[in-house]
Amino acid sequence: MEMEFHAQGRLDRLDVQLLSALEIDGRASFSRLGGVLGVSDQTVARRFRRLSAEAGLRVVAVRDAERLGQDQWMLRLRCVPDSATVIADALAKRPDTYWIGLGSGGTEIVCMTRPRHPGDHDDLLLGKLPRTPSVVEIRAQQLLHRFYGGPTGWLRKFGALDKEQITALTPRHDANASAGLAGLTGQTGPAGLTGLTGPARIEPEDEPLLAVLERDGRATYPELQRATGRSESAVKRRLAALLASGAVYIDVEYHSELLGYPLAAVLWITTAPSAMHAVGQALATHDEIAFASATAGPSHIVVTAVVRGTAGLYAYLSGPLGRPEGVQHVEATPFMRRVKQLTYQHAGR
Repeated sequence: MEMEFHAQGRLDRLDVQLLSALEIDGRASFSRLGGVLGVSDQTVARRFRRLSAEAGLRVVAVRDAERLGQDQWMLRLRCVPDSATVIADALAKRPDTYWIGLGSGGTEIVCMTRPRHPGDHDDLLLGKLPRTPSVVEIRAQQLLHRFYGGPTGWLRKFGALDKEQITALTPRHDANASAGLAGLTGQTGPAGLTGLTGPARIEPEDEPLLAVLERDGRATYPELQRATGRSESAVKRRLAALLASGAVYIDVEYHSELLGYPLAAVLWITTAPSAMHAVGQALATHDEIAFASATAGPSHIVVTAVVRGTAGLYAYLSGPLGRPEGVQHVEATPFMRRVKQLTYQHAGR
């Protein structure tokens, strides 16, 4: 994707480079980020504060449901007029929901949910939502296989960083991580860093650590030590192991409109069954695609496309989307408003 800034005069190339760098290593120190980007750590600190205040930048830990072997669902809720906003805000306050948007003229909610415990899914889909009078239809599609998204962020498609910068920023898991892998994956030693098999695990004693990191992925080790009651060295080892296993990754959220891409749309794609995997892999390479997954349900693939506007959405639907062989039908749900990405911020933020 060629770098073009139509960003209301508020972001420049360094801003996008910093966002891209944080997408690779959200816990990198300002001095390390500055060294890679060729600026001072004071400049990085100032840019970070400004992006947090003006561009909605948040750096948070995310549990990787796919790596943990947990179910993920994409929900489509059709609501009576004037009720969708209230329901979406209520969903956004739940810790197991992400990427919530309002579509279809404000009568449809699209939401991803990652239940942390089996009962959470039943509580939401079989309990709370069906008892909500304003919800007139519920469609739930299980996510089966991720083609793009999760630890792989959309910003890398901008090409703001060169290969040397990417290499310098990519975390290198060391002995701290190797020492903790046995408790997460059943494997030990350096081979475990590259040959992980089976689902990763998060232990109950990890919850205080993750509770802090899910609010602030850049929380310092002394802060994590105070929250967990563990020694600083134990916290470092455990966090390194969680990250190395893939059970947890550090992600960033931001307002894409300040990059010049204000419109997001969920696309529900039907393919020939034999073409599903090839189509998903092809879509993952498209610049517009921030997330892509195979699904169980009426459609076979769901993707999130981020574009410059209505004309950009039309250009994508009528052009690149139809090129992979096997695409049979597409339904688009443009978002009128994004209610939640990774964290919930009240309207009017």
